[in-house]
Amino acid sequence: MAEAAPGSIVKEGWLLKRGEHIRNWRDRYFILFDNGDLVGFKAKPERNYRDPLNKFTVRDCQIMAVDKPRPYVFTIRGLQWTTVIERNFAVATEEEREEWVAAIRFVSSQLSGGAGAPGAAALAAPAPGALDTDDQDIAQLGTSFRDPRRITLEKFEFVKVLGKGTFGKVVLSREKGTGKLYAMKILKKNLIIQKDEVAHTITENHVLKKTKHPFLTTADRVCFVMEYANGGELFFHLSRVRSFTEERTRFYGAEIVSALGYLHSEGIIYRDLKLENLLLDKDGHIKIADFGLCKVNITYGRTTKTFCGTPEYLAPEVLEDTDYGPAVDWWGTGVVLYEMVCGRLPFYNRDHDVLFSLILEEEVRFPRALSAPCRALLAALLCKEPARRLGAGPDDAHEIQTHPFFAAINWADLVAKKIPPPFKPQVDSDTDTRYFDSEFTGESVELTPPDGDSGLARIQEEQFPQFSYQDICSSAHSALSHLSQHSAVADRRH
Repeated sequence: MAEAAPGSIVKEGWLLKRGEHIRNWRDRYFILFDNGDLVGFKAKPERNYRDPLNKFTVRDCQIMAVDKPRPYVFTIRGLQWTTVIERNFAVATEEEREEWVAAIRFVSSQLSGGAGAPGAAALAAPAPGALDTDDQDIAQLGTSFRDPRRITLEKFEFVKVLGKGTFGKVVLSREKGTGKLYAMKILKKNLIIQKDEVAHTITENHVLKKTKHPFLTTADRVCFVMEYANGGELFFHLSRVRSFTEERTRFYGAEIVSALGYLHSEGIIYRDLKLENLLLDKDGHIKIADFGLCKVNITYGRTTKTFCGTPEYLAPEVLEDTDYGPAVDWWGTGVVLYEMVCGRLPFYNRDHDVLFSLILEEEVRFPRALSAPCRALLAALLCKEPARRLGAGPDDAHEIQTHPFFAAINWADLVAKKIPPPFKPQVDSDTDTRYFDSEFTGESVELTPPDGDSGLARIQEEQFPQFSYQDICSSAHSALSHLSQHSAVADRRH
């Protein structure tokens, strides 16, 4: 069914658009509407304006004509939420450039009421979704989790720091009433807001709720309470032996496939699969961590288009700025399995532009020692065409589970944890942190209060609307939802 135009067409035609990540120039058919929308397609649309590859707004934008890095370039600069972004376009002649610049300035001026010099309007935030449609469903992530039992932060004893990041730290914590140990991820609200990471934090909260992680928020911090997996990162264990056997890789791969299959069945794509996000529990089972880059409401046939992830693990369709779906997770699965069994990444270069070109163009090379089923699985997962990639069909994870490489896996036994892991971490107790960096575990675990009246107490609840309980008055009186025993994705379905 054709979708009506969002307004009257002011100008349309072919433009070269420079990629934001792979800096090459791509042909796109752009249409400028009088409501400020500038949308791009791979081919000229026939009365159907649904799902453009690119969507920007020229409302209150700045536009500049330049002749680098090639002739007849014009740059549009505007706000994407709180971040100033630039998009570069090029045409074949000076006349074409003048026509596009004049049309964009006209629309921008009309939408600003004609005030001020064209293109000199102050930058203002566009309407939600005007520049980036990826987070449009964040507002729909309402919470239905309501538990009458409320536990304050005072009910926890901090034991050790397990790790630190840009926005906070992960602390080994003991619930005083039960003695149970948890990994508490504690993020500073002011840094989340300053770095424009509110949407990712809300997404992580939503995914963790679906997998039954408790969470809380205080006046100055957001906290996620997660199962403590003290077996360490898979990256750490691989670095000690260089590569895993196919048998060990098969076990970890099966648990990863089952966990991702569960997420996909819930309409969630993970988007950041890498060895550093794969943990082992005390028995040696896989736990997937860090859900900040997840995308929700993506089922078979639905897509998204935001560029995100870790460079070495990005799927070709993400690099090409095209729509993508759950198949990106199966590419990531192929990368981590290749790392496990081969001891290196399938594609690597310190220069990210070179790395991205390798991912897009180079064929995967396999060591001779790999078995035929293992080689076939990796080749099928690392297929550059997402539609042909193993797992890309409507059966999703089941396509991978039936591959000959996994013929020895009894999937029901795997889910029930009846298959002994090939490696059991050598930990002496629940508080043994030998698999965590001593640089962190030796640190003080006290939380420093905000400096005086920093304004954090006035951070409005709408910044973090999806958290069940909030107390913006005191860090010591925040609420905690019910502590579930099934807190890891891998516990629900390996």
